[in-house]
Amino acid sequence: MAFGATRNWPGHYRIAHPAATNREITMDQLKGKVAIVTGAASGIGAACTETLAREGARVVATDIDDPAGADLVAKIKAAGGEVIYLPLDVTDEARWGEVVAATEARYGRLDILVANAAIMLISPTIEMTLADWRRQMAVNLDSAFLSVKYCVPAMRRVGSGSIVMMSSIAGLRGTAGMAGFCATKGGMRLFTKAIALEYAREGIRVNSVHPGMIDTPIWGKLSVGGRNLPVDLSEMARQRVPIGEPGRAQDVADGVLFLASDMSRHVTGAEIVIDGGIVAGSPRRG
Repeated sequence: MAFGATRNWPGHYRIAHPAATNREITMDQLKGKVAIVTGAASGIGAACTETLAREGARVVATDIDDPAGADLVAKIKAAGGEVIYLPLDVTDEARWGEVVAATEARYGRLDILVANAAIMLISPTIEMTLADWRRQMAVNLDSAFLSVKYCVPAMRRVGSGSIVMMSSIAGLRGTAGMAGFCATKGGMRLFTKAIALEYAREGIRVNSVHPGMIDTPIWGKLSVGGRNLPVDLSEMARQRVPIGEPGRAQDVADGVLFLASDMSRHVTGAEIVIDGGIVAGSPRRG
């Protein structure tokens, strides 16, 4: 059965989940819905794309990593999901219009947006170039604006929708050396709340998700002073995460599924923190 699932009774499956076994989940929570996911080719974006497809959504996966996007599509289709890949530079306004138009042309509607694409550059503020500051703003925050500008009209045509903005715990508290990233993710958090209020009476819900230390490929791509910085994520999590280990991309995707589905019909302008307790305070030592 697709995605490691075995049927137990009509409409229900037992999921072979890496973090929790013997969990009963219906497999059609998003049946009939259409989703766009940005930054979909790897990490959290890939987990979100697979999860939405598993739950019955027809998914438009977008990214700038075309080979990885093609691999993801092949994996999901082999498991019985419905997905297409469209290249998208999230800072390109004209391309946003093309992607949304292509989505509606193929599937006739748009119900869900997961705005996940982001970059993280680490540098002391006075050593950061203006170009790097603007690059983070463009990819992380300008893209959030463009996603709403072009996806909300499509959702209006349906009469409802769910937008999930992928922020970070860096949008809830400061971190030295990450001023640019914190600024973009904090901005996304409040942008989410403002947009939620703008469209609440139109059936369009807007919420943000704030992951902490999640085990994804981004930790191998961290740029510090223009060079990659190796990170021992397990050791870092042992010291800083109250639960004592990094999260998995699927942990975040499960939160996104809740917000994308009708289970969260009365939730808008909210934020879900998926961080193993980091924001709660300092972990116990020993």
